[in-house]
Amino acid sequence: MQERSHDAKRSVGLLALTALGVVYGDIGTSPLYAFKEAFMSEHGLEPTEANILATLSAFFWAVTLSISIKYVGIVLKFDNAGEGGVLALTALAHRIARTTPRWLPFVAGAGVFAAALFYGDAIITPAISVLSAIEGLSVAAPNLQPLIQPVTLAVLIILFLVQRHGTHRIGGLFGPITLTWFLTLLALGALSIAQTPEVLRAVNPLYALSFAADRPGAAFLLSSAVFLALTGGEALYADMGHFGRRPVRLAWYGLVFPSLLINYFGQGALLMRSAEAVKNPFYMLAPEWFTLPLVVLATAATVIASQAVISGAYSVTLQATRLGYLPRMRILHTSDTERGQIYIPAINWFMLLGGVVLVLEFDSSSNLA
Repeated sequence: MQERSHDAKRSVGLLALTALGVVYGDIGTSPLYAFKEAFMSEHGLEPTEANILATLSAFFWAVTLSISIKYVGIVLKFDNAGEGGVLALTALAHRIARTTPRWLPFVAGAGVFAAALFYGDAIITPAISVLSAIEGLSVAAPNLQPLIQPVTLAVLIILFLVQRHGTHRIGGLFGPITLTWFLTLLALGALSIAQTPEVLRAVNPLYALSFAADRPGAAFLLSSAVFLALTGGEALYADMGHFGRRPVRLAWYGLVFPSLLINYFGQGALLMRSAEAVKNPFYMLAPEWFTLPLVVLATAATVIASQAVISGAYSVTLQATRLGYLPRMRILHTSDTERGQIYIPAINWFMLLGGVVLVLEFDSSSNLA
């Protein structure tokens, strides 16, 4: 009995480790660009202490309420035969709405609209994530600035070219790399907070509420940066069928949630010490000798995050064709043992084209954000 219990705990732990790469890759790379955009955009805030505390307060409570409480605490309870995701939720809502037929068009329309938003996320995420990671080159060596765009394009093209071979061969690396990434986020943020502990005052929601009451226009613009910190949260629900509730919750509360918030607060503490760090507060958290290794680690993390949304786009397409929302497409299975590992050429090339256009058109992660 004890051996069975030990095996069950080990299984949950392994699933939680695997879920780190697949489920949390997207939201886990948000610290690369989300906090910076509150201050760097055309309408960004001045990096004053009051604005930094208000921004951190908004980030803290948005992540807590939207992800920890809404998604992890509530939405994970609503599965469709063990499956999650917006179209699985649409099918579940469709069955419930049959008793009130006038709601059926609204349910179907809302589901299709939400799926369309996911496709948008699947195109934008690889572009902005890889761009923001490669931009660390200019922090390590400003003369490398001209290489950012071509290196980003090369990484994106290679990423989409290898999709037809499947991800099962490299999938085992996702968990350990993402674990290293989150531990790095945690360490960098904690070291910065230790130097400026007064930044922890931002846990008080009154900083965000007072800012919104006094400056509603600026608060509305700040919400765009807060939104960037939440992107990828929907993957918690979408990938529930692959891992189950317990591993997803264990990974979130045990590592991802504290790592993200501590890193955001660490970036805020850095800005309170030096307003010049607003150029790239994430990379400037690291000591100079660690910048290039951090670029490599961040690039690996963003590739994993991109892989997660690419695989999600394939899954959404498969569900949409089965529900009749999309025409039939050529779908290839890339694994002999895992039914869920598929490759859809039309979607793959569409996303690659979209990502390349975004990188060429916007040129930087700040412009794209």
